Amino acid sequence: MIPISKVDVGDEAERLVLDVLRSGHLAQGKYVSALEDQFAALTGCEHAIALGSGTAALFLALAAAGIGPGDEVITSPFTFVATLNAICAAGATARFADIGEDYAVSAETVAPLVNSRTRAILPVHLYGLPADAPGLARLAGEYGLTLIEDAAQAVGAAVAGRQVGSFGIGCFSLYATKNVTTGEGGMITTDDPDVADRVRLLRNQGMRGRYEYEIAGFNHRLTDIQAAIGIPQMERLDEINTRRRENAAALTAGLAEIPGLRLPEEPPGRHHVFHQYTVELEGEPALDRDAVVDRLATAGVATGVYYPRLVHDYPCFADHPLVVKDPTPRAAAAAARVLSLPVHTGLSDEDVQTVIGETERILT
Repeated sequence: MIPISKVDVGDEAERLVLDVLRSGHLAQGKYVSALEDQFAALTGCEHAIALGSGTAALFLALAAAGIGPGDEVITSPFTFVATLNAICAAGATARFADIGEDYAVSAETVAPLVNSRTRAILPVHLYGLPADAPGLARLAGEYGLTLIEDAAQAVGAAVAGRQVGSFGIGCFSLYATKNVTTGEGGMITTDDPDVADRVRLLRNQGMRGRYEYEIAGFNHRLTDIQAAIGIPQMERLDEINTRRRENAAALTAGLAEIPGLRLPEEPPGRHHVFHQYTVELEGEPALDRDAVVDRLATAGVATGVYYPRLVHDYPCFADHPLVVKDPTPRAAAAAARVLSLPVHTGLSDEDVQTVIGETERILT
């Protein structure tokens, strides 16, 4: 089976992890600081704060911006549940704008939802493709809103010559399958010193110094063991993302002539890092997505469906008081028709050709 993802941390990570273990300092320390420095350098932001997960990054970004009960946050319905969970955990109300051909919300879809209760826009840079962050930043500035970027899948992605995570408060995930992984982990990037200071307090039980509690906080720290795994990957991030882009280009070239198959695109000015290579079955009626997934699995090609339903379309959110189910027909159509093919760095050229060949055979 050709897997949909493959973890490869490299030999240098093993050496650094052993260094941490032998040092006796396993908690947040010098390696966490080094990883933060790498993210600050990558994004060009003044501050980078490492956290225990991407979900923690989203939640603490909202909390640091002072967003809570009575406030509304406009986001995408086509995302992983962490985006919505963070909004609900902050006590804010989630509103949903529709997505475009880039699978992201835009200033045009967000603007009609802005009202006196809106406090933040939370776009998702999905699959490694940046949303139109410049347009969303302008809209946020026009209405005095906080822009929080869910860049969980987009480490190294860029738009208009700037890295994602530098247009607002950037929130990254370092989960096991991401382009850069620490197993579990997250990162916030920002140029706002007040936001950075509050995030650092919140992640560390509200302590300024040992037993100097200033606010009620949490434990959202990253360990030095985890940071040691991520540091070498950040050093070769260009290599990682270049290989993914090469695999994506080969897939696009091989699949381009298949009717009824919409391939991923890279709009002008945007740099896609292909956390996922996501295709969409088109036509009326479109092919049955789940049947295609099953047939590819039988042929030895694993796929992923990101995401099979809108994030709010689950029983646990059916009557949730903080969830407003705005109509988003483009997102609903995408949820029924998308699937992702392997694009990770562990693929050989032969693997890529197998993915192309089996996909073509099944769809034609």
